[in-house]
Amino acid sequence: MVGILQRPYMGLPLLSYALWDPSHNFVSPSLECICPYLSASKSYSLGLQFKCPQFHKGGSTLPRVLVCASRKPKGVETVWRRKLLPQNVDLPPILPKNKKKPYPIPFKEIKQAAREDKKLARRGIEKPLQPPKNGLLVPDLVPVAYEVFDSWKLLIKGLAQLLHVTPVRGCSECSEVHVGKTGHRIRNCLGPNSRQRHSLHAWVKGSVNDILVPIESYHLFDPFGRRIKHDTRFEYDRIPAVVELCIQAGVDIPEYPSRRRTNPIRMLGNRVIDRGGHLEEPKPWRFADSSTLNDFDTYRASERFPQPSLADVPKIAQETIDAYETVRKGVRRLMKKYTVKACGYCSEVHVGPWGHNAKLCGAFKHQWRDGKHGWQDATVDEVFPPNYVWHVRDPNGPPLASALKRFYGKAPAVVEVCMQAGAQIPDEYKPMMRLDIIIPDSEEAGLII
Repeated sequence: MVGILQRPYMGLPLLSYALWDPSHNFVSPSLECICPYLSASKSYSLGLQFKCPQFHKGGSTLPRVLVCASRKPKGVETVWRRKLLPQNVDLPPILPKNKKKPYPIPFKEIKQAAREDKKLARRGIEKPLQPPKNGLLVPDLVPVAYEVFDSWKLLIKGLAQLLHVTPVRGCSECSEVHVGKTGHRIRNCLGPNSRQRHSLHAWVKGSVNDILVPIESYHLFDPFGRRIKHDTRFEYDRIPAVVELCIQAGVDIPEYPSRRRTNPIRMLGNRVIDRGGHLEEPKPWRFADSSTLNDFDTYRASERFPQPSLADVPKIAQETIDAYETVRKGVRRLMKKYTVKACGYCSEVHVGPWGHNAKLCGAFKHQWRDGKHGWQDATVDEVFPPNYVWHVRDPNGPPLASALKRFYGKAPAVVEVCMQAGAQIPDEYKPMMRLDIIIPDSEEAGLII
């Protein structure tokens, strides 16, 4: 169906629609219309090429004609299909321990940025810095930091309450965690004496630290001040890396003060030429008996919160999983502005523009580095690890078998605990949990290709 519409331009009348046969070319002394050959098996909605050599910027005495072509039948509406999530998604591969982690930013871009800074330093031009790279806060991210901090405390409280209802098991020989009354029977233990146990896990009662992997960082009063040395590492407190990121983003905690600059720092290349002087750091509060410190610490959290009533368990589970999503999204947003460093060989994390100089790395070839960490830009999974566990569809059913492990899915430990407590599963975690796969019997597993 093709319509030829003449717009009322320069006093010309409006022309009604007319049928047009696409097999013939429409030729006019003032308008040349080129008709492409369209396939009948496909659907098109496009305009035709036309040449109007007599049209010019100043105007034209010729009538303007708009030609539209479409092969869709009349009365057929366009159906918009929503992009569906994939059915099954594999987990991120486990990186080998005898190699360095890949750089989150391509190494070519890192070298290019270093060359540009070096060129500016040779010419004596200061490095242009924007907040928070110049030591100032980003006003738009201060509410985000408070939201992440409050959600972090709510997450710890919710998990501590849910562990009284949903038991968690941890292997005493390795880092494996399982959510359920009894541990699984999958033979993947790599801890000491695993041969004597035929690679079966030695399950013990778990805690909040088994669900939330404790990633700690040194608290710095001035992130742009003196770097932590190996001999002075005991002068600084270690707190959760998420809390330290929130403090540097604008959260004020009296027990852990932070310097708030009013004048930006100045840098020439990689050297700080003006940091506003060194301020005397206040005395640490590591021995203070304050209930505020326990709110954002996972140590013995299950003992601080009593067991909730069974009627409140689904509500607490839903609030906990919502807090988990808020923390994860907020940390990702903060890390786009604030610098967080991670060791390329071990799990050490440092929140600040530069990593510390404590020689505590014992990972691959640490002798070559004299125990120093190989700092690089951190990822969200390194600051707030998901800690994947096997997904259990029936908590009251038989334990997971090693012969059927390829049919089982996985999910973050927080999501698995909240799901078994009655919370709704977020859509982004359903593909990796493999909910659409039917688990066969042990005898049928060998017949499946």
